Amino acid sequence: MAVYTHLGADQLAALIAHYDVGTLVSAKGIAEGVSNSNWLIETTGPEAQRDGGKTTRYILTMYERRIDIADLPFFLGLMDHLAAKGCAVPRTIHDREGASHRHVEGKAAALIEFLPGISVDRPTPAQAHSVGRALARNHLAVADFTMTRVNDMALAAWSRALEGCGEEALAAIDPALPGIAFEELRYLERQWPGGLPRGVVHADLFPDNVLFAGEDVSGLIDFYFAADDAFAYDYAVTHAAWCFSGDGRNYHAAIADALMRGYEEVRALSPGERAALPVLARGAAMRFIASRAEDWISTPADALVTPKDPMDFVHRLQFYRDHGSEVFRPAN
Repeated sequence: MAVYTHLGADQLAALIAHYDVGTLVSAKGIAEGVSNSNWLIETTGPEAQRDGGKTTRYILTMYERRIDIADLPFFLGLMDHLAAKGCAVPRTIHDREGASHRHVEGKAAALIEFLPGISVDRPTPAQAHSVGRALARNHLAVADFTMTRVNDMALAAWSRALEGCGEEALAAIDPALPGIAFEELRYLERQWPGGLPRGVVHADLFPDNVLFAGEDVSGLIDFYFAADDAFAYDYAVTHAAWCFSGDGRNYHAAIADALMRGYEEVRALSPGERAALPVLARGAAMRFIASRAEDWISTPADALVTPKDPMDFVHRLQFYRDHGSEVFRPAN
């Protein structure tokens, strides 16, 4: 279970008391997630009474690792901005003093609006279409978002991560991995495009970060890799996350076509963005090869969380190298 810090009932009740959400009724640890502790919170408060229900649900997140607490105002402010713009993004519940997060046991914690819906393992084309539209809406909505954050998981970070792993450790994952990874890094360093439309992007929009009500997106969550980058790169990350089988060996063209149609119904990609997508998609694959390899090597053998296989994204990378130009061919 992804609850790394234990909070007793009294501690949770005391924390919730700082918010105008009523009295704590229940708190249940959430198993999903690998970086933070999460609880599903139920309270009896004004919103429950207004909606005619007995309780109102929230998500309580305690930030454990991989997140610089100095970045929390950016992440939470972004969510509030997108929610205010009508995007399917949960808002932050601010405490009575107006703060977006508090500290418990020396760690930061935030109370987040609960959005109903389920995440899917095998999306339909209709769901991919909805995701494309939701992603494009976010890209338009950040035009007047004034906060900024450098992407600390960009190209230079992939190189540092893989060099830090070392060739021997990478080869222990798969003998072919070091050669593929370092060759690809050299290619990307030469070919990485610049001058593309940019703004604050999600940068991690995997299926488990999207909630659905049927075929419609009901929520986009987990903005903790959000940063300034090219919108087309964010699209490429989403393409790599949604358009393949889990192991990356099978490409789902119908999902990819629906994703693109949905995106361009809301925001048309420029010719320059279209031309850059084959390289950006290779970069998207490399980003997750690097972070997964680092996690694979650094995760203790007795850890409760099983690290994800970087080779799943090596397979995507190989597909993009072989077929990227045809997959992202400019529309006639």
